[in-house]
Amino acid sequence: MHPHVRLRLLPALILAPLLTVTGCFASGGGQSSGGDAGGDGSRLRVALAFPPAERFSPYGADATLLSRLGVTEGLTSLDANGSAAPALAESWQRKDARTWTFTLREATFQDGTEVTPDAVAGALTHAAQAEPAPAALTGVDLTAKADGDRAVTITTGEADPVLPLRLSSPSLAILSAKAYKGERVDPVGHATGPFEITEVNGAASASLDRFDDYWGGRAQASGIDARFIADGTARANALRTGELDIAEAVPVSQAATLDEDERRDTATTRTTSLLLNAGKGTFRDAGLRAAARAALDTSVFAEDVYEGYGDPGAGVYGPAVTWAAGKRTEPVGRARAKKADGATVTLATYDNRPELPEVAQVVEQQLEKAGFEVEITVREYSRLEGDALAGKFDAFVLARNTLLDTGDPVSVLASDYTCDGDYNIARLCDEDADKAVAEAAGTTDTEARRDAAMAAEARILGTDAVLPLVHQRIITGVADGVRGVILDPYERTLVGTGTRR
Repeated sequence: MHPHVRLRLLPALILAPLLTVTGCFASGGGQSSGGDAGGDGSRLRVALAFPPAERFSPYGADATLLSRLGVTEGLTSLDANGSAAPALAESWQRKDARTWTFTLREATFQDGTEVTPDAVAGALTHAAQAEPAPAALTGVDLTAKADGDRAVTITTGEADPVLPLRLSSPSLAILSAKAYKGERVDPVGHATGPFEITEVNGAASASLDRFDDYWGGRAQASGIDARFIADGTARANALRTGELDIAEAVPVSQAATLDEDERRDTATTRTTSLLLNAGKGTFRDAGLRAAARAALDTSVFAEDVYEGYGDPGAGVYGPAVTWAAGKRTEPVGRARAKKADGATVTLATYDNRPELPEVAQVVEQQLEKAGFEVEITVREYSRLEGDALAGKFDAFVLARNTLLDTGDPVSVLASDYTCDGDYNIARLCDEDADKAVAEAAGTTDTEARRDAAMAAEARILGTDAVLPLVHQRIITGVADGVRGVILDPYERTLVGTGTRR
C-alpha cells in the first residue's frame, strides 16, 4: 500500500480532449476569477486546508500544496479540457510507441541554475527511482536522458500514448540537481515556479517570495504568506475579518457568512464516496455491502449537507466529466442485499474538509436505520490515512479528486479499486474489476478508452465497495479587491503570476 498519497491517477490520449469542465481555469496567470492588469506588489495572505505532512516532499500529498502555491511545475500542465499543455516543455513529439522527445523552453531554477536537459532528466530519474513511487508513475518503467542542448528523450517500458498527460502530475515537478543532494528531496529554493519558499514553520505556515526570473513573467504579488488551517470555520472567519486574502475550501456551512462577491464556487472532479472494506470485517460480505448501498439516500447529501453545492452521487466520475453521464451503464454483478441484523461498522473520516464529519453522521443514521451498529472516528487526515490504507476501518468517507493527477479517468480506478492499487482504501480485489480496468488501461483510442473506463466503473460499482454520495463544488473565499485567483477544477493551482490585491 502507498503510505502517503492523497490524490492520484494514470493517463489518457492527448490526441483529443478527455473532458470538458465548467468554471474558470488557467495555468499561471491566465483566465481566472477576474481582474485587470497591474497590481501593487503586495503580499498575498493565503490559507490552505491541508498542512504539509512530509516536509514538502514532491512525491506524496505535499506535491499538490507546492503546485497550488505556485512553487513547482512539470514538463506539462493540464488545460481546461483535460489535455496536456506546455509548461517547462514548450513542445513534444512521439518518436515510437515507447519513446517521446520533449523540447524545453528557456527557464531558470530558483537557485539560479539553468533548466537543462541533464537537470530535467535527473529530476525524472529521481522520481522514477523514488520509494514508494509517485502516483503518476505507479506501475510505469520510465527512463529519461538528455538529447542535445534543449531536449529530453523519455522512454517507457511499455507503450504509453498518454505520457504528456502523466508528466503534468504535481508529483513529477522538475527540481534542480541541488534538491537531491541531501537525505530527502528538498524543493525549497530549487523549483521553477513564480513563487519560492523562503521559510517553513513546521505544519503551521510558510513564507514565499516572488521569483523574479520566472520564465512566465514576473508575478504581480511580491510574495505569499501561507497558513495551514485545518478548521474550515477558522479559515472562513479569518477571511471575513480581513486576516486573509484567499481561503481555500470554505465549508458550505460558512458560505452564507461571506458576502456574495467574496465566494467563488467551482465545479470540480471531486467525488465524496463511502468506501466499504471488502477485504476484511463486516463488509467482506458482499450481501452486507449491498445492504449498506440500499440504505443510502444520496439526494440528502447534495441538498442538505452540501446545501446545493453538489450533485447526488452517480458514479466514480461526476458532472464535471461531461462525457461520462452519456456513457454510464448500470452496475454489473451486484449481490443480493442481506439483513444487517446488528452488524457492527467502524466508520472513519477526516475534518480537513469540514462537511465530511457531517456526511459521516448522516451515513451513520442511514446505516443504523437499516440495522447496522456504527461507531464513528474523526481525525485530521494525516493522522488517519495510514490506518485507512491498512484496512483498520470497515468504512471510510473520502473526498477524492478523481482527475487530479494526469486527467486520465482510468488511473483512479487502477489505484483505488484493483488488487495492486496503492490507494485501495476499499481493499477491493475482484478479478472481473481488475480485468476491466486492465482492458481500459490498454486502450489508446480516446473514445474507446472512455467507453472502457465506464465499463470498468460499472464493474467496480457492482461490487458495492465504493458508494458515491455526492459530486462536489468547491467554494473559495476571495477577499474584496483580490484578483486573478485561479479556479481550477483539478485543484492543482490556486495562485499564479496574475494573482494580486
